[in-house]
Amino acid sequence: MGNMKQFRYNKLLIVVIVIGLVAALTISFQRHAVETANRQVDMAIDYEGLLSLAAREGVPADDVLKQAKDAGFSSLAVYETTFKKLNENGKVTAIPGSQILAAYHGGTLSDPVWRQLVSEGKITAAEVYVVGHDMQTYGEVKEDLFRRLGADRVTPLQVGGEEVLAVKDEYSVLLKRNLGMPTDEMKAVNDAGFYVLARPSNYEDCTPEDVDAVFQRLDGIKVSEVVFSGKESLGSPKSLQATIDAFRDHNLTLGLIEATTQLQFYKQSGMEEIAKGLGYDHIARLYSIPKDEQPKLKIDTAVERWSNTDEERNIRIDLLRIYETPSPNMSLLETNMHYFKATHDQLIAHNFTIGPAGTFQSFYPSKFLRALIMIGVAAAGVLYLSLVIPRLNASLRWQLILFAVFALLAAVPTLIGNGNKIRVLAALASANLFPAIAVIWQLDRVRVKKPDGTRALPRMMVTGAIALFCTGILSYIGAAYISGSLADTEYLLEFNIFRGIKLTFVLPIILVAIAFLQRFDVFDGRMDAAQGVAAQVKEILNMPVTIKTLILLAVVLLAGIVFVARSGHTSGMPVSNLELRFRAFLEQAFYARPRTKELMIGHPAFMLAVMAFWRKWPTFVFFALVLTATIGQGSMVETFAHMRTPVYMSFMRGIGGIVLGAVIGAVAMAFVDLWQLLMARAEKTRQEK
Repeated sequence: MGNMKQFRYNKLLIVVIVIGLVAALTISFQRHAVETANRQVDMAIDYEGLLSLAAREGVPADDVLKQAKDAGFSSLAVYETTFKKLNENGKVTAIPGSQILAAYHGGTLSDPVWRQLVSEGKITAAEVYVVGHDMQTYGEVKEDLFRRLGADRVTPLQVGGEEVLAVKDEYSVLLKRNLGMPTDEMKAVNDAGFYVLARPSNYEDCTPEDVDAVFQRLDGIKVSEVVFSGKESLGSPKSLQATIDAFRDHNLTLGLIEATTQLQFYKQSGMEEIAKGLGYDHIARLYSIPKDEQPKLKIDTAVERWSNTDEERNIRIDLLRIYETPSPNMSLLETNMHYFKATHDQLIAHNFTIGPAGTFQSFYPSKFLRALIMIGVAAAGVLYLSLVIPRLNASLRWQLILFAVFALLAAVPTLIGNGNKIRVLAALASANLFPAIAVIWQLDRVRVKKPDGTRALPRMMVTGAIALFCTGILSYIGAAYISGSLADTEYLLEFNIFRGIKLTFVLPIILVAIAFLQRFDVFDGRMDAAQGVAAQVKEILNMPVTIKTLILLAVVLLAGIVFVARSGHTSGMPVSNLELRFRAFLEQAFYARPRTKELMIGHPAFMLAVMAFWRKWPTFVFFALVLTATIGQGSMVETFAHMRTPVYMSFMRGIGGIVLGAVIGAVAMAFVDLWQLLMARAEKTRQEK
C-alpha cells in the first residue's frame, strides 16, 4: 500500500466548521425540545364502524361505545350523513318516484299523503321524494340539499301539515351524496365521552356561506380535529380564506392524511393553502393502516406498527380500523377490543399521552445561526477540495479565496431571508462531504503507520472498533449540519422534504474513491508515486477483463441497484420475510432499529478494512473495503435527512448501528482469521508432502 502525496488539514477551516457545528447543535437541541413537547396522540376510530360492530355482535351500541372508551379511544370519526345511512336509521327517508307510482297502481300505497300527491300529478318517476321522521335531521338534510343541488332541483311540497321534498336526481346517485355533518351523531359521540374527529367534504363551487354552514354545525360540539373527506379541502378552490377564518374562529386543528407511500400527504386540493394560512402549529398528521393491508397483519404486528408510526413519522392522529374476522377463541368484539386496548397500552408505554392531537409549536430558528452553518458547509467544501487537489492543498491563499466566495454565496441569501434553496444545497453537501472527510481522515491516519502483518486479532478488533466510533462521531458532524440546515415546522411535518437522499448513497463513495486514489497505489507499486487519480483510473480502465471479472462486476452492479432502490418509500423493492423478522428483533432490542446497510454492510466492512491494512492485503481489496465502509458512514448521516423522525431517535439509531455493526465486524474478522489460519496450515501440509 504505497504512499503517494502528503495532505495538510487547514486549521482555520476546521475552526470555522466547529463554529458551524456549535450553531447546528444549538438548533438541533431547540428542535429536540419542540419534538419532546409534542407527545399527545389522538387515538380514533369511525363512529359508524363501532355501531356496525355492535350490530354484528348483537350488543347494545352504548355498551360497545363504553368498551371503546375503556380501551383508550379519545375521538370518534364522524362523516357526513347520506340517504343510505338515513334510510337505515329511519330518521329521513328517500323514496324513488317510480317506486311510489308502482305501489299506487298496484294498490299497496296506503298512506293517504302519498295517494293525494299521486292523484294531484305531483309524483313523477324521474324524481326522488324525501320525507322526514326526525325534524332536526330533516331540517339539516333540507338545508344541505339546497346547498348542493340548488332551488331548481329541490322543491318543497305541502300536503296537509306535512312537508315533502321533491328532488330531481338519480336515486342511486342521491343515496351516496354527502348531506352535511349530522348534529345528532356528533352529540351522541360527545355524550359517550369522546371528541368528534369531523370529516366534512367540499361543495361544488363552494361559497363562504357553504363553509360557514359546515362550521355552524360544529358549534357547541367538542371537536378534536377536522380532516377533510375526498379529494378537495372544504372551500376549494375559491373560498379557502373562509375555511381558514373558520378554523381560527373555532381554534381547530387540521388533520392531513399521510400518503400510502408513507411520504408527505394524500393530495387534497387546497390543503397546502389552508395549512399555510392557518399556521403549521395547527396541523397534525393522520395515518390509517390501509384497508387491504390490515387483514394480512397479526394484531401484535399492527400494534407495533402504531407505536413505530407515531414515534418515527410524527403521526399524531391514529385512525384505527376494525378487524373483520375474529381471533381464535375470541368473539369479534373481544378481538377488536383486545386490539384497541393493546394499541393504547403500547402508546402509553412509549410515553405518549392520549387526547386531541398534539401539534408542533411554530419553529423557525435564527437566521444568524443558519448563516453560521452555511459558512461551515463552505469551509467543509473547501477542506475536501484541498484534500484531493494537491496544488490547492499547498496554497493557503487560494483556499481562503475559495472559502470567502463560497461563504458569501451561502450566508448572504440566508441572512436576507431567501435561503431556502441554499439550505437544501447545504444539507445535500453536508450529507456527502462530512462522511467522506471522516473516512479520508482515517486514511490519512493509517498512512503514517507501518503494517507489520503480525498484529494480534484482539488488538485489531479493538483498534477497528475505536476507529469506527471516531469516524462515526466525525460523520455525525454532517448529521448535525443537516438538522441545523433544514429543521423547521414545515420540514417536521413534511410539507418540505429533503429530495437528495438517493444521491447521498452514491456520492460519498465517489468522493472517498477520489481521495483514496490520490493517497494509495491500488496496483501496489506498479504506478509512479507522482501520479494520482487520473492515471490510476486510466490504468483501471485499460485493464484486460476476464469473464470471471465481468460476472463479479455484474454482481456488484446488481447489489448497487438493489442498495439504492431499497432505500426510500416509492421503489416497490420487496423485503424478504427473514429480513422482516430480523427487523422486528432489532425494533425490540434497540431504542431505534439500526439500518441494515450500516450494521450488515458498512460497519463490518470498516472492521475488515482495518484487518486488510494490518495484514497487508492487496491494496485493491483495501480500496474496495474502504468504499464499502463509506456506505455505513453515509447512511448514518442520511438518516437525519428524514426530518419527520425525531432527532434523538436518528442519533440513537446510528449509535445502535455502530455498536452492533462493530460486533458483527469483529465476528467477520474472526472468521477471516480462522479461514486464513486453515489455509496457511493446508498450504504448509501440501509443501511438506
